[in-house]
Parts: sequence; structure tokens; C-alpha cells
Amino acid sequence: MAAAAAGVSVRWHYSSSFPATPRTHHNRFLPNHSTTSLSFYSKRLAPVVCSLKSSDSTGREGKSFSFKECAVSFALAVGLITGAPSMADWCPDANAVAVNPALPDVAVLISGPPIKDPGALLRYALPIDNKAIREVQKPLEDITDSLKIAGLKALDSVERNVRQASRALKQGKSLIIAGLAEPKRAQGGEVLDKLETGLDELQQIVESRNRDGVAPKQKELLDYVGSVEEDMVNGFPYEVPEEYKNMPLLKGRATVDMKVKVKDNPNLEDCVFRIVLDGYNAPVTAGNFVDLVQRHFYDGMQIQRADGFVVQTGDPEGPAEGFIDPSTEKTRTIPLEIMVDGEKAPVYGATLEELGLYKAQTKLPFNAFGTMAMARDEFEDNSASSQIFWLLKESELTPSNANILDGRYSVFGYITQNEDLLADVKVGDVIESMQVVAGLENLANPSYKIAG
Repeated sequence: MAAAAAGVSVRWHYSSSFPATPRTHHNRFLPNHSTTSLSFYSKRLAPVVCSLKSSDSTGREGKSFSFKECAVSFALAVGLITGAPSMADWCPDANAVAVNPALPDVAVLISGPPIKDPGALLRYALPIDNKAIREVQKPLEDITDSLKIAGLKALDSVERNVRQASRALKQGKSLIIAGLAEPKRAQGGEVLDKLETGLDELQQIVESRNRDGVAPKQKELLDYVGSVEEDMVNGFPYEVPEEYKNMPLLKGRATVDMKVKVKDNPNLEDCVFRIVLDGYNAPVTAGNFVDLVQRHFYDGMQIQRADGFVVQTGDPEGPAEGFIDPSTEKTRTIPLEIMVDGEKAPVYGATLEELGLYKAQTKLPFNAFGTMAMARDEFEDNSASSQIFWLLKESELTPSNANILDGRYSVFGYITQNEDLLADVKVGDVIESMQVVAGLENLANPSYKIAG
């Protein structure tokens, strides 16, 4: 299907149980349906447009201000709820112009679940349906809230969580084993045994009143749960659309370690961030990134934006704003790719707002500190190439659990280790290396091998 807009053909592939009505615009985004990355509310709730030129630490200017510069608009959207500084405070050099009519009601913007832990988001994003393992997972995750209780009183609540998880595992173990994919059944069974033993060990930690020992053990057990759940996935669950099937595709998950050299913090010279990429929900986007990592595209690249709302990089030296494919000598771009919760395959080439899915939830929401997504040109949904960003704010800063970025940018992973250190990364810090440490076998059509 296609919808024409100002001479541009917007295409998407959609396998849905609910209708989607494409909207045709003369100007791609009409003022009354502007995306929040160009239009947003000031403290007085007047919609304005911010137009800036970007420059990095080397003084380069002239790159387009899109979400490639989305952090400013996100900050202003936050100001709508929190009473944060107004437009003039965030954009002192901006040319602000009033726009009518106003944006749609913020309450109908894309919603996301109130889960902020990246590990939990990744577990719930797996394409599985096994109630028994989820009943083990939930009380283990609830330990985090139990530990918010002061002092040793927290351990009483933790003990209830542990007993609930242990009971769920004993009662549902046969159903969990039955849910394991046949090729992974032996491996999954071994991990399940470790989980069972670990729950007994956590019970002993609680009984000994060792509060400090709870969180590390909880993390270990949730890692086991995640491993068992991944072993329930049998193959890749859907077909990627024909026009993208020959691109680098991540058909599963992969883990990348990113080592960053921090210049101006003597207490934090080297940071290693662990990133989990989700190819089940964003195979084209994650595959493109893994392919670039294998090309060492990001090695030696500076952090180019770090303003308290996002950390961004991926803009190469020179006039190009993305990766130039040596085989074509052109910028390699990828489509906007969004997995809607409850659907079997992603939608491509259009935002959820453009599809009229204002209340749809995304499978990979912008809820967690360190959410990873692709930057793109504001008015070109399919213009992402190599520029990436990590979010530094959590969902509690958006109104009514509505994440204003959900459904507008392709999320394809989360930082799962040392994400708290991301706030210490500054412009000019250097990515020393990115390395795929697990899951490279899930990359299909790797172009880096063709390039040698």
C-alpha cells in the first residue's frame, strides 16, 4: 500500500487485526499534525517551531536540525509537564514562530507501559506466550520495589516475592519445559535448574537478613529467566518485506560492548557500556547497526551531542550525514521500523501518528534510561543511516505514561550494563571501540563480509 504526500510515496507493510487509515498530506506533516520533534509547547502551552543550525565541538555547521536535533524539542515537551524552562531558556538562539492550530491533545500521544528496567523491557518484548515463566518473572522483578522499603523491613516483602516465584516455578515447571524450542530444550532445561537452585540461595540470603546480597542475586536470577525465555523462541517469527530482505538483518538478538574514553572525568576514564540489540522487533535497524559495528564504523568517533536529554553519535566526518556504502558510493539508508505491541511484524515507512495509531503501544518503548534509537531527518521517515542516540530520561517525565518519541523513531536496543554512567558522557568523548560479543551468528546478509 502507498500514500502520496507532496510527490513522495510512503509505503508500509502491515499485518494487523485492526484497521489503519493512511493520511495523505500536501506537505507531509500539516501544522495541526506536526511531530513533536519540530513542534512543541512552551510554558504557556503555545505551539512553536524551533529552527537551529547544529555545530559540534569542531565547529562544523550546516547539518540539518531534525531529530538529528530532537533533544531540544523533547526537553520542551518535558517542560509542558514539569514546569521546566521555557522555549527561550532551551533555545536561546532559536527563531521561534507561533503556529496554528495547536498540536493534538498530549493525552492521545503514543503510550508505553510503565516499565523502566531495560532487562524487563527486553524480556517482555520476546515473541513468546508462556504464562508459566511470566509468573516466575513478575515476582522476581517486584523485588526491586520491595527494596525501596527502608532498612531490614524490606526483606519481609522480598521474602514474599521469593516464595511466590519459587511456588510458580514448582507448579509451572513442566509447562515451561514444554514451551522451550526443541533445538534449545536441553540448554533451557539446564538454565531452569540453575534458576531453581538460585531461588533457594536467594531464600537463604533473605533468611540471613543480608539485604545487600538481594539485588545481585535478583539480577542473576532474572538473567536466567531471560535466557529461558529466549530459548522459547523457535526461529525467526515472520518474513521481512521483500524490498528489505537483502539488507543486513539481525534475526534474533545480539550484544555489543561499547568502550568510551571519557576525557574530563579522572574518576571515570574508560566506560564499557553493554548494549542488547533486539532483532526480533527491529531486524532491519539492528542489522544495519551490527553491520556498521563489524565495519568498525563507530571506532574512534566522537560523541557529538550530550545535552542531558540524549547522547548522540554516528555523523561521519565530511559532508555525508550517514554511512556511504562503498559498493554504491551512496548513503545507505534504512526505513522507519516500528513494532506495535500485539502485532506479529513491524510497520515500515510511516510513523504511528501518520497511520492514525495514536494510542498504540510500541513493543520497544522509550521508557528506559539508555533506550537506543536511530536519528533521522525530520520530514523523511526512511532517512536513517548511521546516526544513533540514547535517551537520558525515563518515562515518568512524559504525561500520562505517553512517550512522545514512541512510534516516531526506530528503537532497536537498550543499554543494560553501566547505563547510569551514560549521563557522564560529554561531547568530544571518544568511542574507542564497539564489539559484538554475542549474537553475531544472527546477522543475515552481512555487507561487511562482501566489502572484505
